[in-house]
Amino acid sequence: MNNVLPLAFTPASQAGSSPDRTPHNGDLEVLDAYSAAVTKVVDLISPSVVKIDVSHHLTRRGMGGRRRDRGHGDEQITGSGSGVIFTPDGFILTNSHVVHRAASINVSLFDGRELKAQLIGDDPYTDMAVIRVVADNLPSATFGDSKAIRIGQLVIAVGNPYGFQATVTAGVVSALGRSLRVGGGRLIDNVIQTDAALNPGNSGGPLVNSRGEVVGINTAAIPWAQGICFSIPVNTAKLIAGRLISEGKITRAYLGIGGQVVDVSRAALREHQLTGTRGVMVSQVEYQGPSQRAGIQEGDVIVEFASQRIESIDDLHRHLTNEAIGKEVTLTILRLEKKLLVKMVPLELPSK
Repeated sequence: MNNVLPLAFTPASQAGSSPDRTPHNGDLEVLDAYSAAVTKVVDLISPSVVKIDVSHHLTRRGMGGRRRDRGHGDEQITGSGSGVIFTPDGFILTNSHVVHRAASINVSLFDGRELKAQLIGDDPYTDMAVIRVVADNLPSATFGDSKAIRIGQLVIAVGNPYGFQATVTAGVVSALGRSLRVGGGRLIDNVIQTDAALNPGNSGGPLVNSRGEVVGINTAAIPWAQGICFSIPVNTAKLIAGRLISEGKITRAYLGIGGQVVDVSRAALREHQLTGTRGVMVSQVEYQGPSQRAGIQEGDVIVEFASQRIESIDDLHRHLTNEAIGKEVTLTILRLEKKLLVKMVPLELPSK
C-alpha cells in the first residue's frame, strides 16, 4: 500500500520548500486595523442612513416591467432607494432618480420609525434631491471634502440594496473626474468611481471615508461590469442641496458641453501664466448648443470663465447661475495647449 498523506496534512518537515502560508503577525495587524476602521465608520454613519420607498401614479401606458398595484383608476409603481440625514431637523439627501415626480415618499429610519417625507426639490442634471421628514434630534451625518479624495483610498458605502436595510460594502476610490451617462441620456460630470459594490436600492446612500465623513452620494453601477460604481462628490451635493432648500429648484445657465477634469501641462501653465494645475476638458459638445455656436470643440480645455480660474466642474457650476443666462461671457480655453479667448452666451438649462 502506498504511504501517501493528504496534502492538507503534510508535515512541515516533508513539505520541501513549500511557502509558509500561516498569516504573519504584521498581516494580521493590517487586517485587524482595516476591520476596525470599517466597523467604526459603520457605527458612525448607519444611524443617519434611511430607506426610501416611493410610489408613482401613472396611467396604464408605459408600465415597463416594474411592480404594479391597482388603485384609484391608475396603476401605482413602487420603488425604493437610500438617503442620508444631514440636519437634525430632518433634511435628507438622496438621488433625483429615486424621488423625481413621486406621488408619495416614505422614509424608514434606523430606529424603526416610518415617516412620510416631503420633496423639497430635485435636480436631474446632477441627480441630487432633498427631501424632509417632520422629526427632531435626528442623527445627522458629517460632510467631508470631496476635493481631498485620493485614488486608492478606502471608502465605504451604506444603503438598502434590494430592500436589505443598512447593507455595508467597502472598497477603494478607483478614479476621479469621470463623466457618467445615465437614464434619459443625461450626462453627469465629475463623478467618483469606486469598486465598493452598489446594487439597486443603494442609490442615494452615502459614500464615506475612513473618518466617517460623507464624501459622495452613491448614484449608479454598471450592470454588465464588476467593481465599477459611481458617486456624486459631496461638494457638488452640498452646493445643490443649499440651493434646493432656499429656492426649491435649480435654475441655471448651461454651456451645452460634457466635461471632465484633467491636468494641465507645466509648460502650458508657465507659458500662459495660469495658477493651479487643472482644467475642464470638453468631452462632448451639444448639437447647436451655446458652446457649439461659439466654436468650442471636443478636446478643448476650459481654464477660465470670465477671467476666473476654472479647475473643476464645480467651479463651472458656481458660475452658471441664473444671473449668467443670456449674458455674454469670455471663456479662456487651451486648444492643443494654445490659449484662445472664446465669447459665448450661456442659455437657460431646459427643465426635465
